[in-house]
Amino acid sequence: MPEPKVASFPAIRGALRFYQIASIITGVMLLLLVAEMVLKYTPIHLELFAGGSGGPLWLAPVVEGPEGLESTGDGFNLSLAILVAHGWFYVVYLFACFRMWSLMRWPFLRFILLALGGVIPLLSFIMEAIVARDVKAYLATREAADASTGSATQGPQISMEGVR
Repeated sequence: MPEPKVASFPAIRGALRFYQIASIITGVMLLLLVAEMVLKYTPIHLELFAGGSGGPLWLAPVVEGPEGLESTGDGFNLSLAILVAHGWFYVVYLFACFRMWSLMRWPFLRFILLALGGVIPLLSFIMEAIVARDVKAYLATREAADASTGSATQGPQISMEGVR
């Protein structure tokens, strides 16, 4: 498998930072989504609302209706907002995973593992730590190797001063 070019190292560093931010946001949103689903789909049957008749932040019951579970709250449905926000952040996270994967020229299986970080709770935090460690170590090793071979292969410098 081909290795990344040294010229792409600044892009890799930027992609790593973007990936780290996206994975943390996606991981937090996924944990909020899991909490929301536990509240809604277990016998508790509650949804989180902001504003409305219940106050600034409150839980409203969810009841069984003819078309499934139906919300009884008024105001801004934070449970639904968490669901939508996680979906959009997951798209951004997939883009960050793809960019990191393509710049590092990793096998496709690693991309699948990175992508699973947005749907398996806590995996994005674990993958973020592993990817950051691996990429930083790889870049440091390659830069050290290129620096040592670059100075050894340059040889003596010949001056053209005084040549007519």
